[in-house]
Amino acid sequence: MAATSHLCRLWRGGELQKLQVSCQVLTSRANRAHTQTRWPPSSSRRFSASVQHSSYMLTPPQVNSILKANEFSFKVPEFDGKNLSSVMGFDSNQLPANAPIEDRRSAATLLQTRGMLLGVFDGHAGCACAQALSERLFYYIAVSMLPHETLQELENAVESGRAVHPLLQWHKHPHDYFSREAQALYFSSLRTYWQELLDLGCPGDQPSVREALVSAFKRLDNDISLEAQVGDPNAFLHYWVLRVAFSGATACVAHVDGSDLHIANAGDGRAVLGVQEPDGSFSALTLSNDHNAQNEDELQRIRKEHPASEAKTVVRQERLLGLLMPFRAFGDVKFKWSIELQKRVLESGPDALHENEHTKFIPPNYHTPPYLTARPEVTHHRLRPQDRFLVLGSDGLWETLHRQEVVRIVGQYLTGVHQQQPISVGGYRVTLGQMQGLLLERKARVSSTFEDQNAATHLMRHAVGNNEFGTVDHERLSKMLSLPEELARMYRDDITIIITQFNPHVVGAQHS
Repeated sequence: MAATSHLCRLWRGGELQKLQVSCQVLTSRANRAHTQTRWPPSSSRRFSASVQHSSYMLTPPQVNSILKANEFSFKVPEFDGKNLSSVMGFDSNQLPANAPIEDRRSAATLLQTRGMLLGVFDGHAGCACAQALSERLFYYIAVSMLPHETLQELENAVESGRAVHPLLQWHKHPHDYFSREAQALYFSSLRTYWQELLDLGCPGDQPSVREALVSAFKRLDNDISLEAQVGDPNAFLHYWVLRVAFSGATACVAHVDGSDLHIANAGDGRAVLGVQEPDGSFSALTLSNDHNAQNEDELQRIRKEHPASEAKTVVRQERLLGLLMPFRAFGDVKFKWSIELQKRVLESGPDALHENEHTKFIPPNYHTPPYLTARPEVTHHRLRPQDRFLVLGSDGLWETLHRQEVVRIVGQYLTGVHQQQPISVGGYRVTLGQMQGLLLERKARVSSTFEDQNAATHLMRHAVGNNEFGTVDHERLSKMLSLPEELARMYRDDITIIITQFNPHVVGAQHS
């Protein structure tokens, strides 16, 4: 018991932050969030230049306060004045549309293997599943990457009560909390996983990064399902594991080790590389595929996994069973369990769960589950000196900006060339007054040496406030940020961004 308690403290990565979202809030929001977050077509949230609602105009300091509330930056430490890592650092930020926000983010350095992990998790039907992923998935990846001998050392240390070296060094914003109450349960499941890896493996085994990522995603989703089926004597934990399982989340994770970049994606998050061309401009290279109805390969995969009699019902109105937009996700056991299992688990669950209409609802044409998987699609890219940064974003970002526009905005911000380029009006006819406004906006940015010290915040400012000329319109930005809660989700989704900047000198040396 002492050993387990000791390692629980270590693997949490320091003092835990108190869980700030109560179960009562999760319950009241979950049913509404599931119908709002994923089920309506994304076109229903397209930005409109004229946002009509009763509000006052936010001042620039108020706008900055909102945009910068969740920003976070991390710079990789230097040794002897040199940065020996291919990663120079990252900037991240989140902007909620839901209350509470359903997105989560994570970043950590692997301490017993090599490399850095960064991830964006987009929740639906509440934030519970995304919260669990943000705490747990990187540990599953870290364990999956350990060689057999290190796994054995880890198990021996826990069994004997000796100190264990931590697996991860977390890089977290103070608001990116851990749920204190669930840590013992999470550790128990993780230990069972590495014990099974030991039983199935042999000395000398060293899994590939691709194998480790796939194994970690699948195993965590399986544990989420199993924990909900088994339940817990603690009433809070019993309720929590059911909330995690009946909500859902997509995941887009990057693993960077030297010049090797792996992306593991399940859902509609996206990873886009910013590539600097010889003329100094930037082009976008997408390293992930969206798992939704716009992906023909995904449509074919779904249809092949179910009988021909379900060909017309398994995907309807571009949604899984006519309901869910992403075709891959964690949790969402309503699309994975049999009807009998769902009823049995709910009948033995707490009363609070029975009051939630979402959990009792059975999807239509539900004949041959599972319909949903958390198995990721893994892509590998060998970094080159011209690969300057990586943007990980939840779908709230990509619904508002095209990938090429995202890369242009970030590239110009990081290099400072935005100040010298001629103003483009994109073919629009503009008045002298409009042109004067664009020039004054540029002058204000230059004179203040930019108000954003965080690349993710700068990109978010454009995502919410861009006008038809590709520049930030303060009036528009103010209106979008002052929308009341019941209207905000009609215009945009939660937005989560992580921008990782690469060191071209280190990458070039490794590439050659």
